[in-house]
Amino acid sequence: MKQIDFVAHPQGAHMVGDGFRVHNFIPQVVGMDRYEMDPFILLDYNPKMAVAPGPPRGVGTHPHRGFSTVTFAYHGRVAHRDSKGHQGVINEGDVQWMKAARGVLHEEMYEDEFANKGGDFQMVQLWVNLPAKHKMDAPTYQAITRESMSKYQLEANSGVVEVVSGRYKNCTGPAFSDTDVHLMNVRLHKGGSADFSFPSSHTTALIVLSGSVTVNGTEVPQDNLLKFKREGEDFTITATDEDTIVLVMSGEPIREPIVGYGPFVMNTKQEILQAFADFNNGTFGEM
Repeated sequence: MKQIDFVAHPQGAHMVGDGFRVHNFIPQVVGMDRYEMDPFILLDYNPKMAVAPGPPRGVGTHPHRGFSTVTFAYHGRVAHRDSKGHQGVINEGDVQWMKAARGVLHEEMYEDEFANKGGDFQMVQLWVNLPAKHKMDAPTYQAITRESMSKYQLEANSGVVEVVSGRYKNCTGPAFSDTDVHLMNVRLHKGGSADFSFPSSHTTALIVLSGSVTVNGTEVPQDNLLKFKREGEDFTITATDEDTIVLVMSGEPIREPIVGYGPFVMNTKQEILQAFADFNNGTFGEM
């Protein structure tokens, strides 16, 4: 049985741009040591909130280098565009996987119709590190709709596991990752359970987006994150409320130096300085 390290409550929220009110779980809550959650280097969680009608808000043009951003939409819609010509809308239930790699500019704003009408908004953004050999790859963009995700129907109509990347049972997710990363939404009815098994060496955690669960007998309320120790392999999630949604993440650590500053995550300080120089020189392109 996989050993539980701790369950974390969300700490104080802060604004990212003028549209996202987030709680930072990685690295703030789980500890400033980035290696503790390797290969996951940031997790910002915007819990469910009401957005009033108005002009589009969000985060204007900004750069990234050295990792991938993975954005999960649970309520609301976000429009994305970047300096490599990619654009699209992340609709409710969808996921966007942007591999920034050697450098990209992008913006994330409320989608126009959603901004005009307002409504509920809830999202997660996860940063997944890239190994040194892929940090200077060309940027890529994957728009993963909920319909395209592999789905495993649990027994007794107790729910479904939607696989974004990696594997669950006989289902493989549509997202491509340069490392061994498993990301999935677990949607359970009250009393429904799902069993999981990941290598003990993996970094494994979950966050409860809706409802509440027990994990190997430990209670985890809504908006809380559970982190496992790197001990044991198996765990069971059981819903104690209706319409429970849990985001499960597990990844093989990259085990390379991590040097991060703002929107750049590289292996050395010199590479960070070069990232700033390249950004200032216009190497990342134009919006």
